[in-house]
Amino acid sequence: MGSLIEINDTLRISKEQGFPKELDIKKHIKQPINFDLVKNKTFSFKSKPKIRIYHQPPIRTFLVEDSNGKWLYWGLCHILSVNHNYETNETSGTYKIIKLNTPEEMKQMFELTHFGKEEENYF
Repeated sequence: MGSLIEINDTLRISKEQGFPKELDIKKHIKQPINFDLVKNKTFSFKSKPKIRIYHQPPIRTFLVEDSNGKWLYWGLCHILSVNHNYETNETSGTYKIIKLNTPEEMKQMFELTHFGKEEENYF
């Protein structure tokens, strides 16, 4: 009846939307970032357009950095809370990172999930 709700298995956010400042792709390529840097930390995301539903832990969600329209598959996260603003049609919430990908795994994840969309590949 006119309701648009999007079910997501991926949290794709930019630094402005709450992607962790600790995760820097240029540093990660030179020396992979140790998971301990983000382990057990709770992060917030904001202003995702549309009303979105995410899987509840223990189901994983892919954690993707949106870097100027390019996809960087950093790893996996658990969505801890979700807030829906029905006036602005936006979703926000909190998450914990449960796994960080190596740079090579990041490349593989893109290849596995974005076949034929090379224009969205960061690498």
